[in-house]
Amino acid sequence: MSRSTLRRDSRHYFRDGRPDNYRPLENDTAAETLKWVEAENAVTNAYLSKIPFRSKINSRLTELNNYMKRGLTYRENDGMFYFYENDGLQNQSILYRKPTLDSTEREVFLDPNKLSDDGTVALTGVFQSKDGKYTAYTISRSGSDWTEIYVMDTKTKELLPDHIKWAKFTGAAWDGDGFYYSAYPTPEAGKEFSNANQNHLVYYHKIGTPQSEDTVAFSDPAHPFHFHSADVAESQPTVFISVGGQGVGNELKVRKNGAWVTMAPTQEYSNGVVDVINNKIYILTSYGAPKNRLMVADLANPSIENWKELVPEAEGVLTGAQFAGDKLFLTYEKDAANQIAIYSIDGKKEGDMKLPGYGSVGLYTERKYPEDIYYTFTSFTSPAAQYAYDIKTGESRMLFQPEIKGVNLDDYVTEQVFYTSADGTKVPMFLTYKKGLERNGKNPVYLYGYGGFNVSLTPGFSPNRLFLLENGVIYAQANLRGGSEYGEAWHEAGTKMNKLNVFNDFIGAAEYLIDEGWTSPDYLTIEGGSNGGLLVGATVNLRPDLFKVAIPRVGVMDMMRYHLFTIGWNWASDYGTSADSPEMAKYLFEYSPIHNIKNDGTPYPAILVTTADHDDRVVPAHSFKYAATLQASDTGDAPKLIRIDSKAGHGAGKPIAKVLEEYTDMYSFMFENLGIEPK
Repeated sequence: MSRSTLRRDSRHYFRDGRPDNYRPLENDTAAETLKWVEAENAVTNAYLSKIPFRSKINSRLTELNNYMKRGLTYRENDGMFYFYENDGLQNQSILYRKPTLDSTEREVFLDPNKLSDDGTVALTGVFQSKDGKYTAYTISRSGSDWTEIYVMDTKTKELLPDHIKWAKFTGAAWDGDGFYYSAYPTPEAGKEFSNANQNHLVYYHKIGTPQSEDTVAFSDPAHPFHFHSADVAESQPTVFISVGGQGVGNELKVRKNGAWVTMAPTQEYSNGVVDVINNKIYILTSYGAPKNRLMVADLANPSIENWKELVPEAEGVLTGAQFAGDKLFLTYEKDAANQIAIYSIDGKKEGDMKLPGYGSVGLYTERKYPEDIYYTFTSFTSPAAQYAYDIKTGESRMLFQPEIKGVNLDDYVTEQVFYTSADGTKVPMFLTYKKGLERNGKNPVYLYGYGGFNVSLTPGFSPNRLFLLENGVIYAQANLRGGSEYGEAWHEAGTKMNKLNVFNDFIGAAEYLIDEGWTSPDYLTIEGGSNGGLLVGATVNLRPDLFKVAIPRVGVMDMMRYHLFTIGWNWASDYGTSADSPEMAKYLFEYSPIHNIKNDGTPYPAILVTTADHDDRVVPAHSFKYAATLQASDTGDAPKLIRIDSKAGHGAGKPIAKVLEEYTDMYSFMFENLGIEPK
């Protein structure tokens, strides 16, 4: 396969001479980089276009995605009921509203498909003012993290002149006749998607005024690498600032008499305000509780040493708390599945919410609408269905049940297994497969993992994954350390100089699947995105013999320089950086995917790297440099390709057309290299 030749760079990482051969690829707008991207895509497209069943995969994925999907219903401040809906193949879901829950009359409130011709403008948030008069909404273009804010008249849907640019990691927190939002200084032209982001500011925008007149509500120039976000409590309007970015949690401040008062002074713990009621601040926190607990602070004396425990730490991880009238609904996670407990406002347990099964729950409640309790339930074999919950009877009424034409989901089953990692730790994993499948060592397996940043992998449905299941593939989802499945201790066991635990957990999952007769290395595919892309790249370097196919997506591949781009510095709490100490630099270097690719003829699996030109979360330079190094190394004859999407970002808000194209290419590559022709 011929590719464009790329001049190697003579620069190095450190004075000890470690080379950084492909540093020019960090300049994603340079002419030489653009030529390289064009040449790589030409080679990859030529390879994929020759796969005879590629078009059939695309057709079947299109069929499987073509069913009605509906998001969780919620009641807004104008008293109307809102919900997202997609008829199946719309690039972006449409936001509707209706006057009552059971009304058949509805109207389109916002249709993001009309914001662009190709669906690459995504609606990322909707925020209604306390009186319901105005609605602010946020959009993202081409998958970028950069955010624009627009404002409309809620009743008439007329767009107002108010328009905010260059916001990032923000919503719109309404207070009075305006809202708070977070933004960075306008970036340098040509470097909008790669330069490091510093000095996150909180602004206040008054309706009817230009952005140039917005006032800075909070700043901290002494800490340029902190995130700052504002929130305003619902029941008793009180303004809070959350400060994060360089720890596992966040500081918390409250505005009193025009000044910011510190409640929680450290980012060592996570702190989230649930609401403010009768001058009491209800807080979900990991302070003194690795699996989280609910505490109360007095608004008159809110510092953390004066907080009082309301609901103590439990066996499961407390992941959410919300009010419905004076009842508290607490969401727990136990062995990576959700449970919901009901408490009184004074912290006494009153019961558990009966759920349809073992899966993931999305819950809506509001204190001012105590009768409105709605939830979605999903699992690996159940698309997201919606229910209304009656707190008096404890019963649920189904509001919406998706149907996928021609598919019997009862043909598939999910089980949870526990396997032993290298250090003896028990790790949970979900296996989903077709009923009647035999353990003959020849079943294709699609093993997925993440393992980082307190992200828990809970059960969820995917129509794209359904294509794998109906073709006899076992979908395996491993709950690796680094996530939040068992609280902060589980998270910390996969961070910094414990990161090797994550890779060993993933290797342990593969070995378990082989030892138990589910599959063999010739039929095993691994995939992961972002931190999961790092996981795949590092694991392949450690055990290339275990896998036949590897798909690292938008991965963090250069662990020595990741902190120098966009918000990479924010990941230091999980990874550490090469600037921390010689010991940390050595640890990072010894697993960094780019720096540990073998070059001695060791056979590697077939590898398809994926990234996108507008990814300003994990800049494409990571994947560029990794793919270039991989292709220049002697790792056997299996293909090593990179797929570089255009007008796309890290993944959020990607239009369905692009999603179908990407999964078509991923699955085509996988089946081709497994030597299996899918049905």
